[in-house]
Amino acid sequence: MDREAFFKELAEETESKILLVVLDGLGGLPGEGGKTELEAAWTPNMNQLASRSALGLTHPISYGITPGSGPSHLALFGYDPFQYEIGRGVLENLGLEVELKKGDVAVRGNFCTVEDQNGHLVVVDRRAGRIPTEKNRELCSRLQEVIKEVQGVEVLFTPGMEHRFALRLRGDGLAGCLEDTDPQHEGFEPLPLRATCSQGEKTVAVVEELLRRVRDVLKGEERANYVLLRGFSEVPHIPSMYELFKLKAAAIATYPMYRGLARLVGMDLLPLEGMKLEHELETLKRHWKDYTFFYLHVKKTDSYGEDGNFWAKVKVIEEFDRLLPKIMALKPEVLVITGDHSTPSKLKAHSWHPNPFLLYSPYVRWGGEQLFSEKACAWGTLGQFPAVEAVPLMMAHALKLKKFGA
Repeated sequence: MDREAFFKELAEETESKILLVVLDGLGGLPGEGGKTELEAAWTPNMNQLASRSALGLTHPISYGITPGSGPSHLALFGYDPFQYEIGRGVLENLGLEVELKKGDVAVRGNFCTVEDQNGHLVVVDRRAGRIPTEKNRELCSRLQEVIKEVQGVEVLFTPGMEHRFALRLRGDGLAGCLEDTDPQHEGFEPLPLRATCSQGEKTVAVVEELLRRVRDVLKGEERANYVLLRGFSEVPHIPSMYELFKLKAAAIATYPMYRGLARLVGMDLLPLEGMKLEHELETLKRHWKDYTFFYLHVKKTDSYGEDGNFWAKVKVIEEFDRLLPKIMALKPEVLVITGDHSTPSKLKAHSWHPNPFLLYSPYVRWGGEQLFSEKACAWGTLGQFPAVEAVPLMMAHALKLKKFGA
């Protein structure tokens, strides 16, 4: 029996509530004062909760592997990231509620800043200074007005948040097997378009012309004068969380990529009245009776980690801690607080380090640790384990799994 069939057999649908809180990029490395961001933060509520919870460390993919947000979230949702490889472009488009059909190519885009240096186009800011979302919308509208199709392929630009946007290509003979154009570092030229399969050659030609036309439209802009493209992909088939685990699931997230991933695994996307953490908690409270599994995502821990801003990341952790009593007032049967991956501000990037993991439940076997930190989690009763096992652990502690065997 394979893993999916196994859980379909054991899962039970009950009314108990599971809440998975993902503080994106939570894990860190010792920085100022020899402490990680989580250790430096003032977190009396999480520390108190840790004293009656089970702690551990999760590995999103495997030892030493630095994960992207897509596979690391898939693992937390109970899907083997080696079995399901979901392109970033699909996630970005779905998160912005763009319709995707079989044969479409979905792409994630960044507005960026480039300069002509001795005849070479060089990236000087990969995120165009994180332009305001309003400017993003204006630029996408201009691009859409001028570039509706390329070589008979329909083009759709959809603005995301800050510098991010989604691109959908729809036409015959397209394939998503293209490498990214983002060099990942400033001071380099955008990478040339390359297909990784023979079916992608037509798509390369279309996108090359598209980029030339985008450059013409944006060349007068001071900051967002070009685009970098990532995550060329096509929509896959993936079973829903209800199919696998009998979980009626909902997502509370502000950023499109995470909403897209949640939608891909069958979660309902709950509407938000604002972009702050308080708004996410209000949505959680408003829909608490409607679902049995909630995914609540906090993005800025990761953003500040990538910016190398140690103390800003600390402040986001502290903000969540102040709001934790409002979550506990809902009385979830199971609450997990963790990260999808580590983003140490020391590295300004995702890293391979395991993630702190806290599991609260009336049925937990706790170890008495008095802090929620990387060090405390290393001593926790859960030990170190693959993140793909997080959902079975949550379900067991919510009494949602039948006994296996006689």
